[in-house]
Amino acid sequence: MSGEQRSVGAHIHAQELVMFTTAHVVGSFSVDDIAAARSFYSETLGLAVREGMMGNLVITFGSGAEAFAYVTPDHRPAGFTILNFVSDDVEKSVDELNAAGVVAKIYGDDDLADMPGNDAKGIMRDEDGVAQIAWFRDPAGNVLAVVTGEDPS
Repeated sequence: MSGEQRSVGAHIHAQELVMFTTAHVVGSFSVDDIAAARSFYSETLGLAVREGMMGNLVITFGSGAEAFAYVTPDHRPAGFTILNFVSDDVEKSVDELNAAGVVAKIYGDDDLADMPGNDAKGIMRDEDGVAQIAWFRDPAGNVLAVVTGEDPS
């Protein structure tokens, strides 16, 4: 086998890949109503939202990362968390979401049987009470979360 050939499963270093660069990566998710999504992400959550290609939305987060929201006629809400918003005070964030009309208790304890229970506000805490997460939905039914943690940047 020459030095140019590789067996299946051989480790390839990232710098060897030339298909695309990772300097700017944009996630995407579907919604069923672009106007409702624009209002929710910009007015309710306070994020920068602009019109993107073909009338879809580009949502910009505080870090500069972006997500692309697009309409699909057969939209099915994501049953898993598509965005995690890191907060240094999950309880305060949940209170602010609730004040804005967003329900943060979307799961009952039976829905999370293999995890610690969540409180009346929908906040789940680890055994030490340190790690916290609360899930909520966007107008299209996609699952989002506010979670404690350090800024990964």
